[in-house]
Amino acid sequence: MPWFCILVLMLAMCLSLGCAQKTVAADADDAEPKSDPPRPLKVAAIVTAYYHNSHADVIVSRLMQTDTLDGKGRTYPLELVSLYTDQVPDNDISRRLAKEHNVPIFDTIEGALTLGAEQLAVDAVLLVAEHGKYPKSESGNTQYPKRRFFEETIAVFQRSGRVVPVFIDKHVADNWQDITFIHDTAAEMNIPLMAGSSLPVLWRKPAADVPRDAKLRQIVAISYHTLDHYGFHALEFTQALAERREGGETGIEAVRCLAGDAVWRALDTIVDKQLFEQAMARLPRTIHGNRPMREAAQDPTLFILEYADGLRAYIFTLNGVVGEWSAAWRYHDGDTESTHFWTQEARPFMHFTYRRNGGEQMFLTGKPAWPVERTGPPSGAPDGACRRLREVHLTVLTSGALDELLLSRLYDGKRRPTPHLMIEYTSDWDWQQPPDSPPGRPMHGQ
Repeated sequence: MPWFCILVLMLAMCLSLGCAQKTVAADADDAEPKSDPPRPLKVAAIVTAYYHNSHADVIVSRLMQTDTLDGKGRTYPLELVSLYTDQVPDNDISRRLAKEHNVPIFDTIEGALTLGAEQLAVDAVLLVAEHGKYPKSESGNTQYPKRRFFEETIAVFQRSGRVVPVFIDKHVADNWQDITFIHDTAAEMNIPLMAGSSLPVLWRKPAADVPRDAKLRQIVAISYHTLDHYGFHALEFTQALAERREGGETGIEAVRCLAGDAVWRALDTIVDKQLFEQAMARLPRTIHGNRPMREAAQDPTLFILEYADGLRAYIFTLNGVVGEWSAAWRYHDGDTESTHFWTQEARPFMHFTYRRNGGEQMFLTGKPAWPVERTGPPSGAPDGACRRLREVHLTVLTSGALDELLLSRLYDGKRRPTPHLMIEYTSDWDWQQPPDSPPGRPMHGQ
């Protein structure tokens, strides 16, 4: 056979083999069709005010600008599909961002939840009521419209005959009546509910935690800024330590809030001064220079928490002295530990990512990311209230404690018994050190 005939025959065989392989591959594709990626969950954001570096920005903007707030980070299996802003200040950025990312803004909460239709049209609700111009209570607690936001949300749930998870930024509400209304309504309607601060989940330097079932004697924490905003953060990380002790949480029996010279008298008499010094030593810097601490402190305050099992927690707010958070604690055998709770005070404020990740987990699973079990309703609550809610964040306790502490301050540091805070629960949540933060960017920029 001539050589060119052999060449033609070989070429024909190769083409035939290639076609056969393509046919087999096509048949395999037909037999096992590729599954489409899961649809992102539709999220409605309900916020008070939305401006640069506000909580709305550093939480909600992550759904549009990735977790690093610059479009270069991790995206989420969540889609921001609607936005409601209660106030629109001159420095509002929500309108610009929403236009850039094709997110509709609605004039009502109902519209944001139904996307302008009749029935609930989203898979989750992100409620960020922090910042904006709102009145303060007599005790100095900012009265954000969390209950109103929640009531308008559940009205849509009730009309639609279904519920979706709700994540509330920071405390549940500013007073016990609203706290219990939100909590108990969520229990009755089986609404997955989370709230809380970013402080329990962020970086600790060194990486320290209370071992589960350890016997604790005292906790001393250092805080700064305003009592209703940053004092709440300090209560949250203190409670995240306390709830791990032997027997779990036993409830708070009474609270006090001391101010001025009474703070230093307490430090000299009832506070474990070594713990105070260890907590202060964990802070990488102080801001009072060479001035004595007691002179530099501007209106010092002290939260005192008396737990039912004998544990005592003392939280110092020392403006003019410190600008960060820390804590130290002593075990019953006398050993101590301490740590610095570090926040990234620069864009992209990465600690908000790790708290927001907890909300994402709840949205995806319907279960809170850091659940606790309550063994019964709070004392003083209506009969049967809260019995059906098995998973609730420690924020119910810290929200109620903050309300009582600010009332104590209003009444000159009077000790306030708190039978309604005798809340018992155990937590199976374990803190883990987050990954290293990305480099910080100037706060005024993107």
